Amino acid sequence: GKLAKAFLDLGFNKTLLINTTAKDQPAGVDPQHLVLIPDADGVGKDVDNGKRVLDNASAVVEDALRTKLGKVDWLFVLAGGGGGTGSACSALHPVFERYLKSVQGEGRVVYIVSWPSAQELLNPTIGKNALSLLNDVANYPHILLDNERQIKLLRGKVGMLNMYPVANSAFAKLLSQIFKLSSEQSPIQSFDSKDLEKCLATNGRIFLGSTLVVDPTAAGLGATIFQNCSTRSPCPIPQGKPSTGAMLLVVSPGMASDPEISKHMDAAISYVGGRTTTLFSGVYIKDEVPGLVAILCMSGLKE
Repeated sequence: GKLAKAFLDLGFNKTLLINTTAKDQPAGVDPQHLVLIPDADGVGKDVDNGKRVLDNASAVVEDALRTKLGKVDWLFVLAGGGGGTGSACSALHPVFERYLKSVQGEGRVVYIVSWPSAQELLNPTIGKNALSLLNDVANYPHILLDNERQIKLLRGKVGMLNMYPVANSAFAKLLSQIFKLSSEQSPIQSFDSKDLEKCLATNGRIFLGSTLVVDPTAAGLGATIFQNCSTRSPCPIPQGKPSTGAMLLVVSPGMASDPEISKHMDAAISYVGGRTTTLFSGVYIKDEVPGLVAILCMSGLKE
């Protein structure tokens, strides 16, 4: 729910927060975006019970999708691993697919799953619930957000109160930026909507990461981008070779006109391309960027 609110705050208005208890709904959300499952005040971290509750309320959820969201092409399901309701969300997968088919959506259901922190995993029930959810969505396109990695990335930069709001906002902005760039033209190389759809539709885990390279003339730009995106991402570091990937570069007009930097960018795209079966790429020019901004997406990871 809190991650969904971060997307709402960015203007993703076709968003619903579905829960079995009003106590977990974040404050400041318009009631039109809230769906409370009737006759259930939480499920007590019991995934089996959560699946029964959601299955029994499938008509309520499907009706809310049709009346509140209407026509969409893709459906992103944000699920908190560890709890009973979020970890049970796969029970609604037939509802999600039926809804997309009924509105002639051309895309798929993509899951965004949060993995509990090390502290949270000291509770064996939370670990069991999170693993259950991950196993349930393993064969669908899904993004895994590791709370422990997010905490480490933000520790010392923000207080405990703002830790997850900042992390949620950063991830929402990252995914939003990918969507935005896929809709823009580039005088150099475009990553279009069909390329994006290919990345999102690939079964398995999707990795997302971004980095800022202040000096793009330094040797080993591709390795730097790959390493920085991997270590600074909220997603677990990718293992194995992804079937599909994308690398998006945002540069200033000066960088785009510099033959030395252009050579390094070509080499960087080739470097990352050698680590995926299929790589899409895009190079975009923006005024006043503080350095080379790189966004890396890898899809079809099986671990």
